[in-house]
Amino acid sequence: MNRLLALPAVALREKLRAREISARELAQATLARIDAVNPALNAVVARNDAATLKAADEADARIAAGRARPLEGLAITLKDAWEVAGLVSTGGVPELKGFVPDEDAVAVARLRAAGAVIVGKTNVPLLSGDFQSYNAIYGATNNPWDVSTTPGGSSGGAAAAVASGMSAFELGSDIGGSIRWPASACGVFGLKTTWDLVPTYGHVPPTRETRTQAPMQLGVAGPIGRSAADLDLVLSIVAGPLNAAGPAHLKKPRATQAKDLRLALWIDPAAPVDGRVAQAVETAAALLERDGARVDRAARPDFSFREAFETYSLLLNAIMVTAFPQKTRDRIAAGAQDFAPDDMSHRALQARAARMSAQAFEALAQKRRRIRAALADFFTRHDAILTPVTPAPAIKHDHLRDSFARVIETDRGPIPYMDMLHGAAVATLANLPAAVAPVMRSPMPIGVQIIAAEDEDRTAIAIAGMIERANGGFVPPPLVG
Repeated sequence: MNRLLALPAVALREKLRAREISARELAQATLARIDAVNPALNAVVARNDAATLKAADEADARIAAGRARPLEGLAITLKDAWEVAGLVSTGGVPELKGFVPDEDAVAVARLRAAGAVIVGKTNVPLLSGDFQSYNAIYGATNNPWDVSTTPGGSSGGAAAAVASGMSAFELGSDIGGSIRWPASACGVFGLKTTWDLVPTYGHVPPTRETRTQAPMQLGVAGPIGRSAADLDLVLSIVAGPLNAAGPAHLKKPRATQAKDLRLALWIDPAAPVDGRVAQAVETAAALLERDGARVDRAARPDFSFREAFETYSLLLNAIMVTAFPQKTRDRIAAGAQDFAPDDMSHRALQARAARMSAQAFEALAQKRRRIRAALADFFTRHDAILTPVTPAPAIKHDHLRDSFARVIETDRGPIPYMDMLHGAAVATLANLPAAVAPVMRSPMPIGVQIIAAEDEDRTAIAIAGMIERANGGFVPPPLVG
C-alpha cells in the first residue's frame, strides 16, 4: 500500500477505473497512512472518516456503473485555507477554531463535483501568512524528509501530505511562493497559476466579512501533486471563471519536447541563493539541454530584478497590511520616516507600503504594467525562464515572533528570512504561471521554478514534465517511504 500511495494521481485514477483497487480500499489505505505518519508530521489537522468512506462507496458505485467522473475515487486532503463543507475550516485563525462551513469554496466544489473524495484538511500558518506552517490551533507541521525542518508555507501541510502519501493531490494557494516553496521543500510538483485562472472565492484570507467575488490582487490557487500530469489533471478541473458552466479553455503547451524549447536561466546577484539551489537550477537546465533545449544564461527581460522585487514587495505589503488592526497599520506607517526612500530592507518596504499615497500607488501600478509588457515581449523570444524557487533548501523551524529578525542559513552565510519572497516576485507581480519540478533530492529536495507567459500554464507544466522524465520523477521521502 505504501508503494500504491506514492503513485501519481493519474496512475491511481487508472487503477480505480480498471477496478484494480476500489475507492473504498484507496480511502482506507489513505486513512491508515494518516494514522501511521501524521503523528510525526502533523500535516493533516481535520478529518471525517465516516464521510470519507461514504463518498468512496458512492465513487465505487459510479465506477461500476460506467459513470466515473474525472477524479472519481481519488482520496485527497485540502489546505485549511479553503472552506470545505462538513470539515472544520480555520485558516489558522484561533477565532475560527471549530468553524464548519455549510458550503465549499468554489474550487473545492469543482473538485468534489469531479469525484474527488475529500479526506481532511492540512495545516497552514495564521491567515496563510508565513513561510512555515504553524498556528496557535494546531501547532507546527514537519517536513517528511527531515522533521527538524519545515515543509514550507503556507501550503506546507498540503505539500507534506502529498509527499508522504496522505493525499493523492492538493489544492494550494500562492501570493508569496506559498505553493512553490513547499513543493520544492517537500520534493513534489506545484503550479502557481496565471492570476484569476482559478477562482479563490471561499479562501481565507480574505475573511468572510471582507470577501468579495473579485479575486485578491496577486493571490492565486493551484495544484500540488506527485507528477506534472497531476498538475494538468487538477488544473483542467478547477480552472475557469467564477460562474463558469463548464471547464476552461486552456492553451496547449508551446512544446512537448525539449528540443523545441528556447529557455532563459536567471539567477540574479540581487537575490543571492545557497549554492545547492543554484546547482539545482543548473541541473534542470542541463537535463533539458541534454534533450535538445537551447538555454540562454545571459538573456534578461528589460527591467532589473531589484526593480521587479521592489514593485512586488510594495504591492504585496500594501495588500497584507490592510488585514492589520488600524493601530498596527499606523505604527508601521509612522516608521517609514526612519528609512531612506531607496532603502530596500524588508522593514522599510513594509513601512513604505503602509503609508503609500494614491499618487505613489499609481506610479507603482505604471511600473508594474511596464514590467508585464517587458515580460510579454521577452516571451516572444523565449518559452520559459528557469530560476530559483527560494534562497535555500528546507529550513529549520523558527517561530521567533518578529519575522524580520529571523534569518536563513545558507552556505554563503545568513540572509534575511523575508528574502524567501525573492523567488516569488517576478511571476506573481506579472500574473504569470510558474511550475515547480523536483530536481535534487539529497539530503533534502530542491526544485526549479519554471516561469511561462501569461495564460500558458500548460507550457510550464509541460517543461516540468520534461524534467520529470529526465530525472526519474517523484521519490518518496525516506522517513515515510
